[in-house]
Amino acid sequence: MSKHEANEPAEAVPKRLKTDASQPGSQSERASDPFFRSVGSLAQATDALPDDHQPSTEAAANGNGATTEESHPVEQIESLCMECHEQGMTRMMLTTIPYFREVIIVSFRCEFCGHTNNEVQSAGMIQERGSTYTVQLTAPVDLNRQVVKSASASIVIPSLALTIPPGKGQFTTIESIMQATIDDLEFQQPARRNLTPDVADKIDALIQKLQELLLGREEGQAFKPFTVRLDDPSGNSYLETLNGFNDPKWSKREYERSQEQDIQLGLAEAGSTATQADTHGVAQETTLTDDYKPENPDEVLSFPTTCSSCGSMLETFMKTVNIPHFKEVILMSTNCHSCGYRDNEIKSGGAIASQGRKVTLQVEDAEDLSRDILKSETAGLEIPEVDLYLHPGTLGGRFTTLEGLLNQVYEELDAKVFARGDSALQGAQDMTAMEQFLIGLKSAMTASKPFTVILDDPLSNSYIQNPYAPDDDPKMIVEVYDRSHEQNEELGLNDIKVTGYEGEAEAHQARETEDAQMAAS
Repeated sequence: MSKHEANEPAEAVPKRLKTDASQPGSQSERASDPFFRSVGSLAQATDALPDDHQPSTEAAANGNGATTEESHPVEQIESLCMECHEQGMTRMMLTTIPYFREVIIVSFRCEFCGHTNNEVQSAGMIQERGSTYTVQLTAPVDLNRQVVKSASASIVIPSLALTIPPGKGQFTTIESIMQATIDDLEFQQPARRNLTPDVADKIDALIQKLQELLLGREEGQAFKPFTVRLDDPSGNSYLETLNGFNDPKWSKREYERSQEQDIQLGLAEAGSTATQADTHGVAQETTLTDDYKPENPDEVLSFPTTCSSCGSMLETFMKTVNIPHFKEVILMSTNCHSCGYRDNEIKSGGAIASQGRKVTLQVEDAEDLSRDILKSETAGLEIPEVDLYLHPGTLGGRFTTLEGLLNQVYEELDAKVFARGDSALQGAQDMTAMEQFLIGLKSAMTASKPFTVILDDPLSNSYIQNPYAPDDDPKMIVEVYDRSHEQNEELGLNDIKVTGYEGEAEAHQARETEDAQMAAS
């Protein structure tokens, strides 16, 4: 909280704003929340006021210097300036930020000494979980993303190993934060060059890197992609998303706060061993598993990795999905914002099955093409009617519909195989075998004639949807079989030993000890 606000009584915070028909703004907006309106509607209401508008004289009668609710859409309060001790003006605006929540924007200015102070405060309580926002900046427009930074939030630019520590609340943009960081680093640099030249040189190098990142906003300059991460243990910060939650460059992750973070936020006392649930008034017994955190099935996890195409740093997202009447699987998605490389995979989320599984489906109409299909990377797919045989590993793991899987096979073959052009004979009677195969595959994609799909997975990690579940499907045959020695060898299962290895480890340790003693002697 700023200095001038600490001297104001709690009653100075506005209780409501006028939202009658005399002010601009949509009717639905006023009906949904009369207290917190969008910045645009408040700006329109301010512009609609006459130029010679003055605060109501009733404010003087109030004795606290506050304007009445009917005089201005933004609350104005006279406040003591802590620099010159004259009366300045504090303006408070209650607004709502799309896809986030309500905030209070506070601005103070003293007309006597020119002192200013701007701050943003959350209008709600501390959230139950902290939040981390990550944005990949790949174009100059990304620098204009709005940022709500609370007093407990920190900003990290991993490529520069730069961390902006928590400070006062701000409502700004990414570009403004970077420019303010440059200004703060340049402050007292002349003195540092005389006292600590090594530190000054490192700061100069960091300033140059920040300026190079901002150079991409100028026309004709190449933009250098980088990542910005906003971390707030209170959960009251926000980094703007473009196009809603479908923004591919934007991600949000929530997490449980640590004991140290609870202490910093004032939710626990130093030296206290109370858990986060205790801070919310929930009594808990101390058990051997009180540090266990249950999994959130809707949580999307991410981990850093390297793009296999261009070598740039990127994030791979991972989420567990429970398929009804089957098992739990892991969906993985990778998207490189530098070169555009994309990859989606699916992994089994359980143990290795003791037997293989073969599913045979009779496709008779287009409705069967809409069945979900999970093809793991160890499964083979076969359609005898069109001579289609996909060996294990082809297309990797896929979770889609049967129609979608056939479309992927058709697109891969049609784009990569020389089925047309100079490599193919021209003429109606000289049609190549590949062209005939693609025609047959195209007919299967439309279910113009019945065909059979055989999905064989020796690890039992593949699945075709059964709309009659838990009853049997009359069009589907499921066979469970024992894997052959060759299949186990190909999968590397013959070399895995899961029982009786404790004795071997002890014997190996004993041999190493004996060898060390012989070497010492």
